[in-house]
Amino acid sequence: MTMAATSPAPATARRLSGLFKAGPFWLAVPGLAFILVFFLVPTVELMSISFFDKAGSLTLATYSKITASSVYLRVLSTTFSVAFQVTLWCLLLGYPLACWLSGMPGRRQRVMLMFVLLPYWTSALVKNFAWLALLGRNGIVAAGMEKLGLPGGDALLFSRATVIFAMVHTMLPLAVVTMMPTMNQIDRRLTMAAETLGATGAQAFWQVFFHLSARGVATAGLLVFVSSLGFFITPTLVGGPKDTMISQLIITQINQLQNWKFGSALAVMLVVSSLLTIFVYDRLFGLSSIAGESRRGAADGRWRRFGLAVTGALGRFFAMGETFARRNLRGVSGRGVLSAYGWLVVALLLFPIVGVIPMAFTEAEFLSFPPVGFSLRWFEAYFTSPVWVSATLRSFGIGFATAIITVIVAGFAALGLARSKSRLSGLAFLVFMAPMVVPPIVIAISLFYLFASLSMIATDSAIAIGHSVIALPIVFVILLATFKEHDWRLDQAAATLGATRLQIARRVTFPMVKAGLVVGFVTGFLQSFEELTVALFIGGGLKTTLPKQMWDDITLSVNPRIAAASVCVLLVVVILFAAIEYFQRPKGGAARR
Repeated sequence: MTMAATSPAPATARRLSGLFKAGPFWLAVPGLAFILVFFLVPTVELMSISFFDKAGSLTLATYSKITASSVYLRVLSTTFSVAFQVTLWCLLLGYPLACWLSGMPGRRQRVMLMFVLLPYWTSALVKNFAWLALLGRNGIVAAGMEKLGLPGGDALLFSRATVIFAMVHTMLPLAVVTMMPTMNQIDRRLTMAAETLGATGAQAFWQVFFHLSARGVATAGLLVFVSSLGFFITPTLVGGPKDTMISQLIITQINQLQNWKFGSALAVMLVVSSLLTIFVYDRLFGLSSIAGESRRGAADGRWRRFGLAVTGALGRFFAMGETFARRNLRGVSGRGVLSAYGWLVVALLLFPIVGVIPMAFTEAEFLSFPPVGFSLRWFEAYFTSPVWVSATLRSFGIGFATAIITVIVAGFAALGLARSKSRLSGLAFLVFMAPMVVPPIVIAISLFYLFASLSMIATDSAIAIGHSVIALPIVFVILLATFKEHDWRLDQAAATLGATRLQIARRVTFPMVKAGLVVGFVTGFLQSFEELTVALFIGGGLKTTLPKQMWDDITLSVNPRIAAASVCVLLVVVILFAAIEYFQRPKGGAARR
């Protein structure tokens, strides 16, 4: 009886020792501590401000004021409406583009994807600055509309439609790059088999290809919607007073009115909205699908039957259109139409980036497209300005520091989770992804609150830490995929042949994962180089980065010097993209094959 009574204790001890024993998972502990100290604790502390009055008593008075005001309710309604419309347009426009790209061979697909991602990694300030010039009353778009006899060319800016258009332009690459991995994994022979069994091309697409890619579409919708909720640069620059979004109110309440309680309440509402969206996604697909895994039974039941019914109806509807096209539009192939659409969208994505380049070489005092004359005076004004040069150098320094921090922290964490079989790996993955689902404006304000108590406001180190928190999730995902794709049996074979751990890491592991590390480093740098929100708050007006300097000039006086700075930013992005392509290219015999 004594042995029976005491036997559960050793079993419990074994389970606990198995859970906490030293292993690959512990490589993720420094990263988890980083997230805890610089993200979770400050965010919870910021949001708690709205729930307590000056006496320290629990209260919901702030939220009552928000719900009782028609102004704030209208801003909330605008935020959700704009985010929903942006998400819908990104999915509708991005899905055909992703289909077109997924049908390309490897190297061509990578090159085209670079062109698609170039606008995404180009600063939002550069793109919106370009829209101000291109869509203005004297811009090329208004002139083209006038020649075609179309009305409204002088009222393109400062409207809801322009805000949605500019946000879709920014978020479309994210939607495409999120859907593509799912599409690349689909065996195209399945649609051929469906057509062999009697299905039309439209039915095979909707009931086979689209059905298998639905998870990627849902993930893209989640990321685009959550990201759109926190936009403030685009509605501020190209929107009107009726297009104010919640992030703009948060900045006003905290930066201008110093009303932390009200700003905290608005931040809580923004975060809760993101969490509710994620909860719905988790119930339908499971959060593990973001990492490329599937959750068995997550989409079973009513939703799965509903999805099959919808895709079946769409297949039948488009089958009739396919039959009509074959009879009346001979010589026009679906692949040709898709290719034309793909090139058109890529051209539109690159339009503001290409358009801003000539404006930097104008000799006029104002912005116009096409530019007046040719001159390098604005580049001279940029490179001879101590303020602009200092801001640029600071952005480079903080960018490199951010890239180093994120690659080290995310690299060890990704290696630990890729090699670990711990039950805590799933929870750790969600913790590392948490900063991605919280709008950057909330992270910036939370860190401002933390660094103010540590007397670290207006320091480069504080800005670098803030940028690292924002960049960490996407770098972590890149490196996690890199380590999961690595064949660890090669390391085991090298160890069997007598290689030391250092030799294995230097001669086997590192060469195989080098491309992923480079992509992670470049991603961390670019995330920092174009980030404005953190510098807006933590910089304290004393430490100005290049995006912050561009923001100040755009909001105060728009001149071609900003175009010159934008060209320099574009040059940096293009060089880094070329570096990524160089390290990702096949080597030796693989390239010849």
